[in-house]
Amino acid sequence: MSNDDVYASGLLTRALDPATQPLAIREFMQAEIDLLRSLVRGVTWLDVGCGTGRHLVMLSDSVRFGVGLDYEHAYVAEARRRSTGTRLQFVTGDATRLPVSTTFDIGTCMTNTWGTMSDKPAVLREMRSSARRRILSVFSVESIPARREWYRGFGHPVIEETGECLVTEGGLRSEHFTEARLRALVGDAGIRRFAGIGYIVDF
Repeated sequence: MSNDDVYASGLLTRALDPATQPLAIREFMQAEIDLLRSLVRGVTWLDVGCGTGRHLVMLSDSVRFGVGLDYEHAYVAEARRRSTGTRLQFVTGDATRLPVSTTFDIGTCMTNTWGTMSDKPAVLREMRSSARRRILSVFSVESIPARREWYRGFGHPVIEETGECLVTEGGLRSEHFTEARLRALVGDAGIRRFAGIGYIVDF
């Protein structure tokens, strides 16, 4: 089973339920919100792998215009349902071939979404061509204990751990990163530790 299949089965809804989340995961997610709030005021914003649009919807009053993209149409439909007004649009599409023709002030890919994508270089290429500033939030190796607990909490106990990823019984493959690996993948970028269990990559 691929990550596409896993997410299509509704994993995101269960993962975003705070009842499934250890404290370290909740703190990571809150730190993301605080960071985004400081970045998106008055800008145009492209959120790649937006899921159900939680970041865009939460911060919609801050942005000039926002577009969320996700390959899973059911999540995009939910994001559209949750959105009000005209500042936001949600699109079903492939992050390796972004269906946008404008250049955004900022592009984001949050909550280790990039760490579940199979063609990471293509996603980086598309983000570079679509946004003036790009931000990834990803998990570090320090996240492994919290992620094991989290994944078990939403029904995906870990059955394999490597230096680069966790694989769950349900087929989820979620990667984690070192600074050296991020630099090898992303190239020139600002990389900083984030919330104790991750990194912010500013490229």
